[in-house]
Formats: sequence, structure tokens, C-alpha cells
Amino acid sequence: MSQTVSLIRSTDLSDVAQYAYAATAPAEARLIFFAGACPLDLAGSTVGVGDYAAQAGKAMENLGLALKAAGAQLHDVLSARVLVASSKQSDLVAAWTVIREAFGEHDVPSTLMGVTVLGYTNQLVEIEAVAAVID
Repeated sequence: MSQTVSLIRSTDLSDVAQYAYAATAPAEARLIFFAGACPLDLAGSTVGVGDYAAQAGKAMENLGLALKAAGAQLHDVLSARVLVASSKQSDLVAAWTVIREAFGEHDVPSTLMGVTVLGYTNQLVEIEAVAAVID
């Protein structure tokens, strides 16, 4: 678990959520704001067409690469927003299950949202994140 990011839980809030309700970073931390990680391959093609779980996996893989380029790792993420192009809760859960598993014990505060459409052809999942590191 990150020494920079502190996850916050409250016994006054339901424990049904699979994530911490808040996170903090010390004042000396450098914040990194990531554009939405998309399920695109290196050539720019959408992978996993029609498959929420496959797209979530590729988006998480791409988020990991973006984190690495910025000098961070998954355990440095302060918060995440998961956008899923669907109005069906089961589709959101399919994506969330993959993302939650990828974060593992670092149950970062997250928002899971169904949206009408995303930016790339056949895109179903996008993941935004904010991370904090101490250089």
C-alpha cells in the first residue's frame, strides 16, 4: 500500500461499498491528473468490442502505463471515475468487477457511472484517475 495515499473509512457509513470513501495525500505530494484511460491498442483501435470486462481490463492496463510514465503506480491513485456506456447496471458491474480486482487491496475512492456514449468508436469503458506521489 502506498505510503503517500491514505485511504479513509467511516464506521458511520455503510460498508457495502467496495472502496474507501475518501483519500488524502500529504502537502508535499505531487498530484497527477490522468486523462481517461481508454481500451485502445497501440495502433489506436478499440479492443474488446462489445465486451465490458475486456475493455475494462485494457483500460486498466493503459492506466497502469500512464501511471508508470508519470512516475506512479496503482497504489498511488487517490480517486477514480469509471465511465461505462450503458444504462444497464449489469454492464457497469461487469466493468467494475475487473477494475476492482485490478486495484486489489488499494480500494481507492471511486465513482461508477453509466453514460450515453464515449469518444471512440465501439468504446464502452473509460477510467479517469488522480494520483499522488512524493518525488
